[in-house]
Amino acid sequence: MLEPCVNQAAGLQSLALQQVPRLTAVASHGEQQGEMPLLWGLCTSWVNMGLSVMVLDGHAEETPTNPGLAQLLTNPLNRLLEDDDPVSWRVMPAALGLTDLSERGFLASAAGELFKSYAVVLVYADADRMTQLLRGCALAPLLVVPPAQQAALSAYRALKHLLLVGQLRPTVANIVPDTQTMMPMPTTTVAQNVMDCAASYLGYRVKPLTITASARADRSQDDITRLAMQLLESAVPLERKPIERVH
Repeated sequence: MLEPCVNQAAGLQSLALQQVPRLTAVASHGEQQGEMPLLWGLCTSWVNMGLSVMVLDGHAEETPTNPGLAQLLTNPLNRLLEDDDPVSWRVMPAALGLTDLSERGFLASAAGELFKSYAVVLVYADADRMTQLLRGCALAPLLVVPPAQQAALSAYRALKHLLLVGQLRPTVANIVPDTQTMMPMPTTTVAQNVMDCAASYLGYRVKPLTITASARADRSQDDITRLAMQLLESAVPLERKPIERVH
């Protein structure tokens, strides 16, 4: 796991001055209760670094009364993203728009131009949609493994789908309770079960990054900040191409 230092932080903060958004992703596997706190913690870390963040929520469908990515793709001249504050954090409904982009190829789309005022574009969607969007991409989507035992099967299925169908090598975040404030963990953790299955059945060795879930916000945020830095360093620059109207 990367350790924060002055030079590294300065390098990441300099991305805010660049006009090319960087793409990162969180792959959902049905355990949103465990995923959402980490996702918001990552966004908070990036904003604290001086980076503006756009979250494309693949679980929220766009509607006329709650417009989002689909409407922006249909009419890219809409001023949906107008904002005088260069450091911001927005969440946009994107289920329909991501489906459209998966058919056209996400990285070959106009997404880089549409979100040019943002430093980080984070896609939050299930593993199936993620593979459609990013198949064969160099990006490593984040897969969150919470301590709940029922998460083991869904996390393994998502990992298998990302690897075999999407040719994606996800980054795995292992959420563990703080032993100083919570009950001790069982000998065999959920993440260990996922690791063992991946090694046995997929020939893939997972090296999870540990995130401490603590009642102390500063203790949890330290781990999340390190993860945010690593995800940003491995993020994929979004190409900026002329905007095309979707018919």
